[in-house]
Amino acid sequence: MNAGTLSTPEEPKAGKAHTRFGDRAFSGLATAAGLTILVVLAGVAIFLLSEAWPAITAPVADLPNGENLVKYIWPLVFGTLISSAIAIVIAVPMAVAVALFTSHLAPKAISMSVSYLVDLLAAIPSIIYGIWGIAVLGPASVPVTQWLADNLGFIPLFEGPASTTGRTMLVAGMVLALMILPIVSAVAREVFQQTPKGLQESALALGATRWEMIRMVVLPFGRSAVVAGSMLGLGRALGETMAVTIILSVSGIVTFNLISSENPSTIAANIALQFPESSGLDVNVLIATGLVLFAITLAVNMVARAIISRREASGER
Repeated sequence: MNAGTLSTPEEPKAGKAHTRFGDRAFSGLATAAGLTILVVLAGVAIFLLSEAWPAITAPVADLPNGENLVKYIWPLVFGTLISSAIAIVIAVPMAVAVALFTSHLAPKAISMSVSYLVDLLAAIPSIIYGIWGIAVLGPASVPVTQWLADNLGFIPLFEGPASTTGRTMLVAGMVLALMILPIVSAVAREVFQQTPKGLQESALALGATRWEMIRMVVLPFGRSAVVAGSMLGLGRALGETMAVTIILSVSGIVTFNLISSENPSTIAANIALQFPESSGLDVNVLIATGLVLFAITLAVNMVARAIISRREASGER
């Protein structure tokens, strides 16, 4: 064999070295990004804990209204959880329905338009939602809440007396539901669209109707996406500030009554209202409530991740 026809070994080595360098660079950047997130998260936790510590260790007499810190935080935690629960209960079914409509039911032109409009809801500032809630949705809800109080007042949720202004926990939850709907819908829609065509066509070929195909194939395939989207939306609802601040008529009590003018506040709204005028230990108390909100949000995301991981490990979607 002619020596001139033999390829030199230097070229492949150079190519491999270049490839290895690119792989190492990408791996290093990805690792650095992941570590940065962990460092930032740890930094936030350390900051909150260090700033909240004076309030945690302070005598009860020095705390706001001379109340125990747990007694001060509990109504705020309750308000945060109940407003977010209302939002999830309303938003998730609507978001799944919208995602199914845009991914499997609507013609392509209509689907693209509706998807664009739903996604556009996420770009509206929260203060606009709050103004709309107090100026439009609140007054419009007054006849409905009055009917609920008159006819379903035996249920603690609608015990009344109904608010005459519409500044209720129910309205706040409905506004939060509208705010998180595009998040849940977008996540669910993207996964619904990835349902294998073969599975869908097989179900239809076996005689299933379109709804039966969606119920037996599409929804099980996208179940983990619905859970993930719901948890993302829940995280947004837990931390929402301005919309809730504008809408709620706060009294600082713990009540399941959703239509009364007396409502518990949320952690984020309380911080927004109290922080500008606070100083000294009062600031540490507010940061302590922020630490609780941080822990709740972290717990919600960990639970969501655990649910999704369990489904992936069992072979479910």
